[in-house]
Amino acid sequence: MTTQLANLTGADLRSAKLANLDLTGADLSGADLTGADMTGAILTGANLSGANLTGAHLTGAHLRNANLSGAVLTGADIFNANLTGAILS
Repeated sequence: MTTQLANLTGADLRSAKLANLDLTGADLSGADLTGADMTGAILTGANLSGANLTGAHLTGAHLRNANLSGAVLTGADIFNANLTGAILS
């Protein structure tokens, strides 16, 4: 399923099942993704600035060139995630 360039600004996506979705370029700024399953999701160039990713599952996710500035990653599982070029500050 492809949801490229989706505008999910400020969305409540707590515990959402987003595994393996193509969210290339999506705007998830300020979204609540607490406990979301984003295993293997493609988030290349996505805007996750200010998003709450507490306890999110990002194993194997593609976060190349994603904006994670101000995102909360407490307890997030980023094992094997591709963070090449991601903005983390």
